[in-house]
Amino acid sequence: MGKFDGILLASDFDDTLYDWTFHVPERNLEAIRYFIGEGGYFTVSTGRAHRTFSPYAPLVPMNAPAVLSNGAAIYDFQADRALEQTRLPDSAPRDLAAMMEQFPSLSLEVYHGEDIYVCNPNAITFAHLKKVNCDYTECPIADMPTPWVKGIFHQEREVLLLVQARMEANFPGQYEAIFSNPRYLELTRRGSNKGGMVARVARLLGVTPDHIYCVGDNQNDIPMLELSAIPFAPANCSQEVKDWGARILCHCNDGVIGDIVDILDQLY
Repeated sequence: MGKFDGILLASDFDDTLYDWTFHVPERNLEAIRYFIGEGGYFTVSTGRAHRTFSPYAPLVPMNAPAVLSNGAAIYDFQADRALEQTRLPDSAPRDLAAMMEQFPSLSLEVYHGEDIYVCNPNAITFAHLKKVNCDYTECPIADMPTPWVKGIFHQEREVLLLVQARMEANFPGQYEAIFSNPRYLELTRRGSNKGGMVARVARLLGVTPDHIYCVGDNQNDIPMLELSAIPFAPANCSQEVKDWGARILCHCNDGVIGDIVDILDQLY
C-alpha cells in the first residue's frame, strides 16, 4: 500500500510537463517516479495525436492510459493499443472548407489515422510541423482522405477568436473548437475534450472523482481542470486559465509536477 493509492494525476504535455527548452525537467521525472512508487496513477492528457506524441511517450513514466488528440482518443502505451477513439463529423470536410472560404488566411491541419494533411499552410503551420517533427501531405481539402480524428486551424489569435465564434454559430453542437495555443484552434467532435476523457480514464482505473488531479496551461485544459480536486497550472499558463481560477505554481521550466507532488505529499 502506498500513500497515493487510488489517485490519478493527469498532466498536459507541451508547456506544462514538457518545458520551453524541449525537455522534461529532471524534477518532473523524479516527482513522477516517487508518485508512481507510492501507488499513484500518472498520465499525460495532450492535444497531440498518437503520431505526434508517441515519439515522446518513452520520455515520460506513465502507468495509466494517455488522453490524446485533445480528448478524441485514449491510448494505452503500456499495451500499445487504442482504447477509445472519436472522429470529426462526416460533414467536416465541407464545414471546414466553408470556414476557410470565409477566412482565407486560415491554414488547416487534419489527422487521418497516422497521416497528417495540410491545406493553405502558413508560417504557424510550418513551425508546428517542425516542432512535432512529422512529415505531412499538402493538398486541397477535397483530396484529403476521411474520417478525421481532429483538425487544427492556424492563424493569429484575433482571427481564430472570430473563427471559434463562427464555428459555434454555424455548426451548433457539432464541434469542440478550443485553443491549445494562442495560434492553434483545435477541432474535435463535440464532447471529445480532455475533461471527458480524463474522467473516462479515471473510471477505467477505479479512481473516484475526489482523487483526480490535473494540470494544464491553456484553454483546452480547462475541461479537465474542472474535474480536478485542485486545478493546477504552471506560472506560464494563459491569462484565461489564470482568470478561470487555477492554482498557479512554478513555471514549466522549473518542474511544475514537482510542485504538485509536494502538495499531494502533504495532503495524503
